[in-house]
Amino acid sequence: MAKQKFNVIQSTCIPVQIDNCNTDLIIPARYLASTTRDPKFFGDAFMHDLRYDAEGNPVPDFVMNKPAYSEAPHEGVHEIVVGGQNWGSGSSREHAAWAIAGYGVRVVISSSFADIHRNNLLNCFVLPVIVSREFQQELFACIEADPTTEVRVDVPKQTVTNLATGHSETFEINAYKKYCLMNAYDDIDFLVSNIDKIEAWEKSNQ
Repeated sequence: MAKQKFNVIQSTCIPVQIDNCNTDLIIPARYLASTTRDPKFFGDAFMHDLRYDAEGNPVPDFVMNKPAYSEAPHEGVHEIVVGGQNWGSGSSREHAAWAIAGYGVRVVISSSFADIHRNNLLNCFVLPVIVSREFQQELFACIEADPTTEVRVDVPKQTVTNLATGHSETFEINAYKKYCLMNAYDDIDFLVSNIDKIEAWEKSNQ
C-alpha cells in the first residue's frame, strides 16, 4: 500500500455507523483468493456487499453511495472513516486493512477496534484512532447534520479534533508505530534506516 508520511490530517469523513462491523463486511471472503496486491482492486472491494446489490447496482441508501460521501478519497477529501464500536471484529484477514487503504482512507476513528485488525491497519499505513463513545457519537451527529464537517488528526500531538465543535481528545499509539508512520517506514524501512547502527553494534560484539 502507498506509504505517506503522517503529520496532520484534516479531512471530511465517511460515517459508517455500524457497530461490530466485521472484516467480512469490510471485504467479503471471496476476495481473499486473489493473488494481486493492486490497491485499487481491494479498494473497489471495500464494503462491497453493502455498497452493491446482487446485480452489481449501487445500493442508494448505503452511506458510501450517497452523494455527499460517494467520491473516493483524494487530496484530503474523505480520508477519514468514522466507524461504529468494535470495528474490524471477526476474522483476522489482512485483506480488510488492504481494502481500507486501497480505497484511500488514512484514518479510521472508532470507540474500539479488534486488536488484530488494529495492528493490520497500522501495518498498511492506516491510523486507527480510539476515542470515547461520547466523542464518536458527537462526530456522527455533526457529520449527519453537515457532511462537510472536518476532523483534524494531529499525529505528533496525538490529538483528534472535531472542527465543528472544537472538541478534542487525545489518542494512544505505540511509539514505534508512530515513528514509522511519521517517516513513512515499514518494518524493513526502519531496519534499513538504522543499518549503520546495526553494523556498528555487530562490529563491537565480534
